Amino acid sequence: MLAAAQRLRRSSDFAVAIRAGRRAARGAVVVHLHLGATETVGVKGTEGSVQQHEAIEPVHAAVAARAGFVVSKAVGNAVVRNRVRRRLRHLVRERLDALPAGATLVVRAQPGAARATYPQLDLDLDAALRAAVAPRARRHSDGAKRRRDGAG
Repeated sequence: MLAAAQRLRRSSDFAVAIRAGRRAARGAVVVHLHLGATETVGVKGTEGSVQQHEAIEPVHAAVAARAGFVVSKAVGNAVVRNRVRRRLRHLVRERLDALPAGATLVVRAQPGAARATYPQLDLDLDAALRAAVAPRARRHSDGAKRRRDGAG
């Protein structure tokens, strides 16, 4: 069980993480990670500085990282949903201290999470968190990633 200070309870907290955070899907889970009051994006300003976007609600640095879970009826009946939620909660509890203070994490279970084994959920969650924390690749204005050889 997560401590009360580490749990998301209000729908507005979930909305901030989902709308303003980074999303990464791996296997049976989708992770939405909002890193705090300001998140940098890979867009350079006119003077070469990186632009920053403010979160909807300010987050103080002393606040511990918090997590919430979304397990819809598409995953299964109530027994299955609760089993998936318990497994994900246990896995996130081990990783929450590694996130920066003030971070908000929402873990959404895909329908395949009902059939996934505990070790598979563990691998999927690790991969999704790594992808959400990793810096994003810069894109051209046309939306295509720049190739390393300089063409295109």
